[in-house]
Amino acid sequence: MVVMLGDYVDRGPDSAGVIDLLIEWSGRTQMIFLRGNHEVMMLNSRTSSEQRHFWRECGGAETMESYGGSLNNVPQSHWDFLLATAPYFETDKFFFVHANYQYDLPLKDQPPLFLYWEHLRPAPPPQHENGKQAFVGHTPQKDGLPGDFGHLIAADTFCVGGGKLTAVECNLLECFQVDRDGTEPSNFWLR
Repeated sequence: MVVMLGDYVDRGPDSAGVIDLLIEWSGRTQMIFLRGNHEVMMLNSRTSSEQRHFWRECGGAETMESYGGSLNNVPQSHWDFLLATAPYFETDKFFFVHANYQYDLPLKDQPPLFLYWEHLRPAPPPQHENGKQAFVGHTPQKDGLPGDFGHLIAADTFCVGGGKLTAVECNLLECFQVDRDGTEPSNFWLR
């Protein structure tokens, strides 16, 4: 199973192609797609010109260009994909959110502000009341290494800003990285 932490749009020149690829992958293996703040902005832009303007300023203009410059060109399969993204995912040992969590609230009761927008700064939250290992994105680790806070792994290694794209094998905490061009692969263990 592969859990993706969100922000599939607004992070490069071909958001439409990224969603096509993710839909294709989901037909070949079990994939869990979490919703990130950029998916939230794109979805909200459909019904509010104010939200559309905000989204365009946060990467949405480039995403719209990948759809020929108009939301009218977004295929229904892409809207369906975005609408089906989950706010969080949980297994027996782990849980996954895009951005952050409130440690003393059940995952089903987490406020959207934390799930999609709240960075880990100035420090990550304490371990969640469920006692499980957390995996999050959203807060860039600009040194290029996933942040290992014991109870929480911050997997965003700033690919959008020139860092690496990172995948973490949760049981072993083995990390796999490539640069933005998909070259220079490497792997290492966090612990």
